[in-house]
Amino acid sequence: MAPEILTGSTVPVPPARARTAAVSRRAPARRRRPVRVLPDGLRPPRAIVRDAGTWTLQTVLQRHGLGPVAGVDEAGRGASAGPLVVAACVLRPADAAALDGLTDSKLLTASAREHWYGRIRKRALDLAVVVIPPAEVDRRGVHIANIEGMRRAVAALTTVPPGYVLTDGFAVRGFGRPALAVPKGDRVAACIAAASVLAKVTRDRIMTELDAEHAAYGFAVHKGYNTPEHEGALRAHGPCPEHRFSFANVAAVAGREVPGGLVHNETDPDEVLGDTGEVEPARWEPMETVTGGAGR
Repeated sequence: MAPEILTGSTVPVPPARARTAAVSRRAPARRRRPVRVLPDGLRPPRAIVRDAGTWTLQTVLQRHGLGPVAGVDEAGRGASAGPLVVAACVLRPADAAALDGLTDSKLLTASAREHWYGRIRKRALDLAVVVIPPAEVDRRGVHIANIEGMRRAVAALTTVPPGYVLTDGFAVRGFGRPALAVPKGDRVAACIAAASVLAKVTRDRIMTELDAEHAAYGFAVHKGYNTPEHEGALRAHGPCPEHRFSFANVAAVAGREVPGGLVHNETDPDEVLGDTGEVEPARWEPMETVTGGAGR
């Protein structure tokens, strides 16, 4: 059969099936990522647009039957003196208007944090604050102690046990329920922001009390972080019992050698704690846990 000769400017469009086949030959098909299925066959929610507000993520989770939602955050991770404080908080979705303006504690002034601290304690359905002493941070490393504190804080939410946990920044296993790491979570999710305020205010108050016992270091001003004033006092007076000797700057003044800057900080926490987060109490220094909330 002679080939068909086309004349003029009009070229017939191939059928849709033919066009699809042509595209498939030109570009390789995109690989579909396997869908992660949660317990009871539930699927994790799709990514949420951050500009939608700090309550959107919690609302979506609860509408999918994954609530109540707890937020977890810590304060004092990078300080070379004082405790590491971890908080967990469950908020009531109906309080979105009453807690409008709540955000990352680092973006708030000290007076604003105190204001929000009172409102959160009054309105939270449940909350827990875990205080990890410097000796425990030294013994386990700051990262492992941080994760264990998060697990203990969530476990202490017994009045309103959460069905889902949101953490700030990095993923944590061992909560005994689904969890999601949220980048910049204390600015995206209200429950994480509330936890950040609870942890920060609790720790600041502790450091102010420690200042009365160790006035030479100025803990009430810098809260144990590595400011020039703190470094100068550390060199002039040496470390006190509230310093973290696993931190390189403290160890150097104390005449100790700490390879890599931090002790145990690169250890996989699950090698020490296990996925369940259950640890023999004798292996840990006492951790003070404070609970509260409107539901208690």
